[in-house]
Amino acid sequence: MTPVIDADGHILEPADTWEKYIDPAFRDRAIRIGRDADGLERLYIDNRPMGLLRGNLGTLGGIDLDTGELGNQKREYTYEDGSPPGSYDPAERLKVLDAEGIDAVLLYPTIGICWEGNTDDPALATAYTRAYNRWLVDFANHDRKRLHPVAHISLIDPDGAVQEAERARKDGCVGIYLSRDAAARNGRRLSDPVYDRFWAAAQDLDMPIGFHVVVREENSYAHMPDPSGSALFFFAFLAIDVMAAFTAMMSSGLFERFPRLKCSVLEAGGNWISAWLDRLDHKYEVIQRTSPLKMKPSEYFFRQCLISMDPDEGMTADVVRHIGAEYVTWASDYPHIDASYGVVAELKEGIGVLEKKEQDLILGGNIERFYDLGS
Repeated sequence: MTPVIDADGHILEPADTWEKYIDPAFRDRAIRIGRDADGLERLYIDNRPMGLLRGNLGTLGGIDLDTGELGNQKREYTYEDGSPPGSYDPAERLKVLDAEGIDAVLLYPTIGICWEGNTDDPALATAYTRAYNRWLVDFANHDRKRLHPVAHISLIDPDGAVQEAERARKDGCVGIYLSRDAAARNGRRLSDPVYDRFWAAAQDLDMPIGFHVVVREENSYAHMPDPSGSALFFFAFLAIDVMAAFTAMMSSGLFERFPRLKCSVLEAGGNWISAWLDRLDHKYEVIQRTSPLKMKPSEYFFRQCLISMDPDEGMTADVVRHIGAEYVTWASDYPHIDASYGVVAELKEGIGVLEKKEQDLILGGNIERFYDLGS
């Protein structure tokens, strides 16, 4: 029987994760949660407070919050307030999986999607990722058949990225999470030759890389709404940079040069992918003589990529008919504030018009194959 596998579930790192797991030389610079002079809870990165989410760290989790009240809390919403037991306790996480009808999950960070871009020290960045990866492996060791750790790797340290990917693979991590934010690479392009060793290592280690939305201090969008619309604008536009990072990988020829490198596109929805591949193919026909690609962009996607759908998207079945069921998966995003319960039932309802074998691929077969979880 084909399993149901969540392609992007999250943990909420215990507040003392980095203080406990970081290399001793960096312990005095560990990521931590503390209170500022006004008594409000803050996330501290290299002993400097993050500007965002002051007094509102609970929204890093918050699946049980009344989401219509986001940004309008009448009191401080602490990190602990937003952390259900299944987000930090592996035994409780298994209970969540059972209740949701999920057989296994790929585990991604939460505080880990916040800190990159807030330090430009390569050694410290790698120390942060190594500490997190150590903790995550301990979490997943509770049940390695159901809890699959995805290593956080920081590209601000190209050599450290290779070393940590190799170490994490030995510890049992099945994939790699990368920030899509240029600030997490000191502004370098993904195609910068300094990363060639990393891309080669990722394909040789058979660790698919996954781009995911991040929480950033600053934005780079030119079209700014008035303040009353800014929250919706930025919340929705988190997906755009994920789409851009995937497109940059494609258009710069990285999939051409590293033909066994796998890429999973996460938390950007998926109903756009059909039209986007059509557009890329059309534009490629116009500029192919100056492009580093030797095939249509869609052919690289079909060879090396997966797209994760949100369970409540309305056109998933139509997209599957257009691009094929072999390239589509799904994710819960538990326990984040825009996640919900009952997602497997919702997804099954949306893809119920498809053939049984197509449903099985989407529900878990593609993730099982892409990450080689059956071996």
